Amino acid sequence: MFDGWDEMKCFVRNSTVALAIILIVSFVLIEGIILLEGSEEEPPQVDYVIVLGARLYGDLPSPALLERLRVAKDYLLENEDSRVVVTGGQGTDELIPEAHAMENFLVENGIEEDRIIVEDKATSTFENMKYSRELIMEEGTVSPKVLIVTNKHHIFRAKLLAERQGMDPYGLPASIPPSIVFQSYIREYFAVVKSVIFDH
Repeated sequence: MFDGWDEMKCFVRNSTVALAIILIVSFVLIEGIILLEGSEEEPPQVDYVIVLGARLYGDLPSPALLERLRVAKDYLLENEDSRVVVTGGQGTDELIPEAHAMENFLVENGIEEDRIIVEDKATSTFENMKYSRELIMEEGTVSPKVLIVTNKHHIFRAKLLAERQGMDPYGLPASIPPSIVFQSYIREYFAVVKSVIFDH
């Protein structure tokens, strides 16, 4: 009886160690990819820019969303042939959909309203890509070349999900507000794992 109990404890201990090693290795690999994909690159000329929503404070963009909007605005001012999709629904503590606040910012900063496509239903990165793709297809573009604007930690997962929707994605990373850098990268690891398994 004791031999069997000892074998059971040994099995549990070895399984726990193996699981811990797998988690550590996967964390290092995924975080490495996230960091690499979030590095600065010269953005190409694209058909559409997709700006991903983030939290609002009432009807005002949060610091993370402001970083995205500033980067998108600069690109759009320099690339006048590109159109832009602003995508984001309305959270329970938000006064308006994120996409509406994003549209307001871009218009106030010199982007013509007729260049902006508003997607105001999405509540996740997967839905951002799915619904944006549907709106782009309505304009007759089947395999769009898109530039995704989001914070650095989010570029890898956003591009992954865009590819699954049949788009040709590139990333334009925005800075992460210093107060949320650590938590953003930690949370993104789990979000990537979830998206790889479930978001199809």
